[in-house]
Amino acid sequence: MSLPISTGRIQSSLRKFLDNEASGGLVLMAVAALALVVANSPIAEIYFHALHLDIGPLSLLHWINDALMAVFFLLVGLEIKREMLDGQLSTWSRRILPGAAAAGGMLAPALLYIAFNAGNPTSLRGWAIPTATDIAFALGVLSLFGNRVPASLKIFLAALAIIDDLGAVLVIAVFYTNGLNLLALAGAAAVLALLYGMNRMGVKTLSLYIALGVALWVLVFASGIHATLAGVMLALTIPIKTTPGAPEARDEESLLHRLEHKLHRPVAFVIVPMFGFANAGVSLGGTSLATLADPHTIGVAAGLFFGKLLGVLAVVMMLVKLRLAQLPATANWTQMTGVALLCGIGFTMSLFIGLLAFDDPAVQDKVKIGILLGSVISGLCGSAVLLASKRKSIGRTS
Repeated sequence: MSLPISTGRIQSSLRKFLDNEASGGLVLMAVAALALVVANSPIAEIYFHALHLDIGPLSLLHWINDALMAVFFLLVGLEIKREMLDGQLSTWSRRILPGAAAAGGMLAPALLYIAFNAGNPTSLRGWAIPTATDIAFALGVLSLFGNRVPASLKIFLAALAIIDDLGAVLVIAVFYTNGLNLLALAGAAAVLALLYGMNRMGVKTLSLYIALGVALWVLVFASGIHATLAGVMLALTIPIKTTPGAPEARDEESLLHRLEHKLHRPVAFVIVPMFGFANAGVSLGGTSLATLADPHTIGVAAGLFFGKLLGVLAVVMMLVKLRLAQLPATANWTQMTGVALLCGIGFTMSLFIGLLAFDDPAVQDKVKIGILLGSVISGLCGSAVLLASKRKSIGRTS
């Protein structure tokens, strides 16, 4: 069963989403490279010192990772809700292929990481790091091929990454939450109930949702659950107007669509690049073969490259062979292999989970190196396979 391509405004909305994510991914690549250069330059000390400057109750790094990234998670939540209720994932037939591929693409990397770190219980906290696919980075690479890659494959990759993000959110909520403050948690639950009540009563004043969202963030931050999850909680309460079998509601009619469109550009071009610049900078001065062979580094890199490829491709092949699904329209197996490799680009969410999993800066640096290695190799190999697919198709038609 092929992944259908919507028509009308849904297609237009999806195209804007893909364009924003792809363009943001290209910016993210440049920013990540800049962070590496700065972290290994004469101004490296200034760079690392600035990140730990206190601004009010938090350091600059924590403001970026805990507060600004809550806005990123708000957008992730909005995208998940829209796609599930009124988009490419609104029916089970559309969810089967990307959903199963996302599950395989999370399980295989986790198992590979565990295999490399089985002897160290502390290291096993990082099992979820290679399970994430960076939607912006991956679509950014895919966008470089223009119309040489079928639109159905871009939709498949976007759908897979959105479901992958949902999995990552659940993983963070369940496995990376420490000692709970029950009073703050009760307060967060009360605010969430109020937001839900506003939704049910048809309240469409965006400023009210945002104001209560800020209060929700403060309470979640104090509760022990990672504060960024407040963004997802808020997203689930934002009203959406669904139009089954018809084009999407106009922006002015649907609060969710309006907020999502407002957030796309600042998140893609400001917040995520800031996060990338603040967290991708790792000093390579002390890097050695021992560092590259460290179980943290190799477990993450192998999980992203081999795990994502095997997990995604194996599931897709199984579903197609069992006739439970079909390849995306006009795509071939070589192109699907290239996209499966691009799923190994796990930059933003992998970095985020790595920071939650380990407090030791030395271990964090090893994880970052593994993420960079796995993501770069996956991106290069995926691009090479897609280029080879193009040449092969030209050869057949000439």
